Amino acid sequence: MEDNELKILVFSINDEYYAADIMEVERILGYEETTKLPDSPEFVDGVINYEGKILPVISLSKRFNLPERGINSESKIIVSKQRESKFGVIVDVVSEVKDINTKDMEEPPEVVGGISKRYIKDLIKIDGKIIIFLKLASILTEEEKILI
Repeated sequence: MEDNELKILVFSINDEYYAADIMEVERILGYEETTKLPDSPEFVDGVINYEGKILPVISLSKRFNLPERGINSESKIIVSKQRESKFGVIVDVVSEVKDINTKDMEEPPEVVGGISKRYIKDLIKIDGKIIIFLKLASILTEEEKILI
């Protein structure tokens, strides 16, 4: 595999490091209280008004069945843009935008830290840390996109 540079946004949930491709990120917002929707899947925190449109906001810790920290002053909502749809994901801390090299990435095993491989693009090893590189596009299935 040739070396390629990639820009990622690094964030953490429950002291674990995750990353998303910066191309999938539209904006980072401070956390704001969401409006709960009746009958929505459990991992949907609610919706917020984003640029005059309704933006569903997903709790990644609930989506991955991780223990929840609760919201604090560092919590952020990452707005992810996928072809027609946008959604927000709640993260504990956004740490940095980083350039990484594809040679620091490797294929994930079937399950990483309890998270199914379908959500994970790769594992990134840098600075003695392992960062789980998420495919934000796969966080929601097609059915769920319709539900929300």
